[in-house]
Amino acid sequence: MRMKRMVYLLPVLSGIMWGSGGIFVRTLTGFGMDGYTVAESRLAVAVCVLAAVICLYDRRLFQIRLKDIWVFILGGFCGILGVMLAYNASIKEVTLSLAAVLLSMSPVFVLFLAAVLFGERITGKKLGCMALALAGCVLVSGVLETGSGMKWSVKGIGFGVLAAFFYAMYSLVSKASARRGYHAFTMIFYCMLISAAALVPVTDWGCIYMAGVASGAKMTVFMLVNALVTSVLPYVFYTLALNEMEAGKASILAAGEPVAAMVFGFLFFAEKPTMLAVFGLVLTTAALVVFGRPEKEERMCGR
Repeated sequence: MRMKRMVYLLPVLSGIMWGSGGIFVRTLTGFGMDGYTVAESRLAVAVCVLAAVICLYDRRLFQIRLKDIWVFILGGFCGILGVMLAYNASIKEVTLSLAAVLLSMSPVFVLFLAAVLFGERITGKKLGCMALALAGCVLVSGVLETGSGMKWSVKGIGFGVLAAFFYAMYSLVSKASARRGYHAFTMIFYCMLISAAALVPVTDWGCIYMAGVASGAKMTVFMLVNALVTSVLPYVFYTLALNEMEAGKASILAAGEPVAAMVFGFLFFAEKPTMLAVFGLVLTTAALVVFGRPEKEERMCGR
């Protein structure tokens, strides 16, 4: 039972780690890297790390069936590359806070698509916790506050919703991969390999080289930590969670990414949240805690 409860922490940790991405992005963009180059610097290192881990753990995890290649292609282009491209396009048209809120809509797609594709039940608890979590994310983003500098664009909103859809697709594709007997390492490795390969032509390799020369070993360590914290570990945790729970539940438990981003912004960049944002943090956290409670525990509490 304790191990089962620990599984609920995996997608939450994934959301926290993904929320820390801004720390690394701001640092790397300071060296003149564009969005594609930042993503490739992370994915290329992540692929190397995963390859090394698989070699040490079990080389048989490299094996895949030809008939299942579509799973990894779909996961790579939609689940990872699609999210990155759509999200980057969205933040060019709208504010970062609005783009983050739009991305957090992914559980909506997951719940309904998982019901159609995998027969997962849409319960009142799922819908209620999803609504509370998303409402909390909206409050955290500051989009409802006057003077927040909101910038609206139909194109930007469209790309943001598309990013959420692609994010949801990764959950569903990962679920399909697990049902075919593939290990989480196998799924993540090939998805990231495909994404990294697709970014090769648009990456500014000269900029990466110059950043490495300017910072030396510190940049190497920084990029390694970036790959581990924002790519390898969160995707491993999230994919492992999908092996043990419904896709809709995992996506909602990981929906605290905007909240995590707010906390990291306060800690690293002195971005002080408003009272409304703090309330959103509490609301989202409460929704995730209630959603993650085992059914048996809920029945006991209700006696």
